[in-house]
Amino acid sequence: MQYPQRFSNLPEYAFPRLRALLDAHAPGGDPVHMTIGEPRHAFPAWITDVIAENAAGFGKYPPNEGAPELLSAITDWVQSRYGVTLDAGSNAMVLNGTREGLFNSAIALCPEQKNGAKPVILTPNPFYQVYAVAALAVGAEPVYVPATASTGFLPDYAGLPEDVLNRTAIAYLCSPSNPQGAVASAQYWRDLIGLAERYDFRIFADECYSEIYRNDAPVGALQIADEMGADPDRVVIFHSLSKRSNLPGLRSGFVASGAKTITALKQLRNYTGAPLPLPLQMAAAAVWRDEEHVIENRALYQRKFDIADQVFAGIQGCGAPEAGFFLWLPVDDGEAATVKLWRETGVRVLPGAYLSRDVGGDNPGGNYIRAAMVAPEQEMQRGLEMLRDCLFT
Repeated sequence: MQYPQRFSNLPEYAFPRLRALLDAHAPGGDPVHMTIGEPRHAFPAWITDVIAENAAGFGKYPPNEGAPELLSAITDWVQSRYGVTLDAGSNAMVLNGTREGLFNSAIALCPEQKNGAKPVILTPNPFYQVYAVAALAVGAEPVYVPATASTGFLPDYAGLPEDVLNRTAIAYLCSPSNPQGAVASAQYWRDLIGLAERYDFRIFADECYSEIYRNDAPVGALQIADEMGADPDRVVIFHSLSKRSNLPGLRSGFVASGAKTITALKQLRNYTGAPLPLPLQMAAAAVWRDEEHVIENRALYQRKFDIADQVFAGIQGCGAPEAGFFLWLPVDDGEAATVKLWRETGVRVLPGAYLSRDVGGDNPGGNYIRAAMVAPEQEMQRGLEMLRDCLFT
């Protein structure tokens, strides 16, 4: 029996790869898990009441594109957060988590050819791994662009060769970035949108960490595109309740863009989508309309930023990021450091190479580890102190 070759060069996924690396070794202490970006702060307590009040909706097929109540809550939030006016019926679609949207949007929107040649999909390196799978699924060439300290941990797409840009159909950009926590400035977005207009490609803006930040709220891609008067279909944004509201299990996100883009996404989703059950959509609508719990959640992370800064004070390249909840810590060898840390302390982190690709013999994540600041404060501080003492002193 034959199997497709399009995914044959994918490395093993990060977490099975991590288990293979570490599970043969006994931990050096009580395990402290800092690998997965699964929020562990409390979600709004009232959400279960909303689900119960709408439980009869489990007996109905939910609308594929999203219930009007949820779409309205989403577009109202975009207006409040970014000052951009969207039509709930034509500019947004509900997703069963943003990973679905980040993948299926490439299927719906990437052309079979660009300027008579194989299309290119640009992705930062390191990156959220669904970007690469989406590129391969549509028969595009994934081009991995380093997002390193020298580029402010954001990719320099403008520096790519002309022939690559001429074939580019889609550029993924995560801001705040996973894993580095870098935030694209308004000027960065202006430059990238200008580049997209010049070479006629779409920007897929993964903004799932937008509500976790130190001081100033990150600007959004749609916000800058609107200010520039850019083609509204040029930028496609993706948001989620997973990080904003500590609800990864709700599987509620959305995509927003111009009407033509959303029409194409809805058409594909009519055939392939797995819509969110109606009671969960009603709960999501209530969550998007509430900012109090978001402010409280952000304050918890801001305290964690302060703790990380204190723990790593004086250690170059360490400390908390601009936004998001990952620490991207420089080491000599990410895998070796991960094994040493686990064997000597029981702290479990992720080698940066598992989030990156080798390009020209270089892996931009190879000399980093990623640590998630999702555990309760005391547990997180204990883990960071053991990490510091094991690897940096």
